[in-house]
Amino acid sequence: MSEHETRTDRSPDAEPGAAPAAPPAMARGVVAVVGLLVFFELTSGILQGSIAPLLPSLQGELDVSSTHLHWIVAVQYLTAAVSVPVFGRLGDLYGYRRMLRVSLLCVATGSVVVALAPNLAVLLVGRALLGPLAALLPLEIGLVRDRLDPERARRAIGLLVGSLTLGGMLGSLLVGVVQTVVGDVRITLGLLAAVAVGCLALSYVGIPEARTRASGRMDWVGGALIGLALVTLLGTISQAESWGWGSPMVWGGFALAAVLVVWWVRVELRADDPLVDVRAVVAPVVAPQYAAGFTLGLLLLGGQSVLVVYLATSPEAAGYGFGLSVLNIGLCVTLPSVTAFAGASTVAPLGSRVGYRRAVFLAFTLMAAGSVGFVLFWHTLPAFLGSLAVAGLGFGLALGALPTLIVEASPADRSGSATAVYNNVKTLGGSVGGAVFAAVLAGFVIGGTDTPSLGAYQGVWVLMAVVALATAVLAGRTPRTLRTPASLV
Repeated sequence: MSEHETRTDRSPDAEPGAAPAAPPAMARGVVAVVGLLVFFELTSGILQGSIAPLLPSLQGELDVSSTHLHWIVAVQYLTAAVSVPVFGRLGDLYGYRRMLRVSLLCVATGSVVVALAPNLAVLLVGRALLGPLAALLPLEIGLVRDRLDPERARRAIGLLVGSLTLGGMLGSLLVGVVQTVVGDVRITLGLLAAVAVGCLALSYVGIPEARTRASGRMDWVGGALIGLALVTLLGTISQAESWGWGSPMVWGGFALAAVLVVWWVRVELRADDPLVDVRAVVAPVVAPQYAAGFTLGLLLLGGQSVLVVYLATSPEAAGYGFGLSVLNIGLCVTLPSVTAFAGASTVAPLGSRVGYRRAVFLAFTLMAAGSVGFVLFWHTLPAFLGSLAVAGLGFGLALGALPTLIVEASPADRSGSATAVYNNVKTLGGSVGGAVFAAVLAGFVIGGTDTPSLGAYQGVWVLMAVVALATAVLAGRTPRTLRTPASLV
């Protein structure tokens, strides 16, 4: 039996890196704190979902050109890609509660800067400070895994993921309503900043620190290399449309990102205390789940814009679509968010009954079924929305199950960094999916126009269904090992 296979069974008196079992009375006390962590994730979702409805108002308020507008969104994703693995590993080393507070401090500061920003440059600084929003979930998962017994930790993870999903939905709706009522983007941003500052204050009330600590030191070289690689890759993808996919800048960016990734892997394999345990990530018991996370990002994040554009397209002009208003599109997008919240919140009892591996298989099967529904019911709105609800349920089940599978198949002192890797893989999948789907839509257009053909949309959805089914089979065949609890398989 290897060292990684046995360390999670050690007693509370074992060296750092062990996963001590919480006494029942203490565990009951910590359960109450889960509600506070859920509130943090709900707020995180609201903050992340709030920016899209405010972009037109920000453009007018700060006189931002259309070519620069997308950076308001992109800069947060880029800083998130860097901060998530770094904050996750620092949480493993120095405590998840401590780094949770640091993350919330960055978020609160960034929210205030955004609300007061006199120009685009200052606004982008504030948006960059919001990057650690994405680090909250890995830190919270590490905390609940450390302080709760496995069954309660699984339920807590489902609630945290479901709250993030629900918050993203509420962010778009609530901010749209508030902005419509107050009519001043500064006031709306000020209210969001007040909520962020409130979360920072609440983080000092009643949250216990994790007892598990990883040994070793922070791998700053590895953090810098993976940060540069991710920023290069995601930045290149975000600029590919304007530069042109065949331009030397795009291919040069991809080549540089590949070199940085290879360099980073070599550094991590040689490091005594790597930022990411590369060997653990590619282990057969967990690698399929990371691959599933990539697919989840590709389908969930990459496919969103395709659906929104299709719902907005006028059937009189293109021969397909539903010609919905912005408000109606928002209501339609709410539907899969609700079913995703339901799926993430119920994944723990489902996983306990059938196993988490089968739950992941079911999740991607539902995504495939929803994608096939888009193809078949492209002209019937009720059936199309029903397919969207089915896909949303699959998204929720996967969002709840995958972090649990990954964190419980990882060493106890690597919970934060393992979940951080999953988060970045999912984000990368979304970036790749968005780029690929956009290229497909741009490549198959109605003659004499730049409007995508119906076949282009159906081709994207067929591709999504095939990828989802392949992932269902791959994730469902994850091998059992001595470290994988029976209830997970």
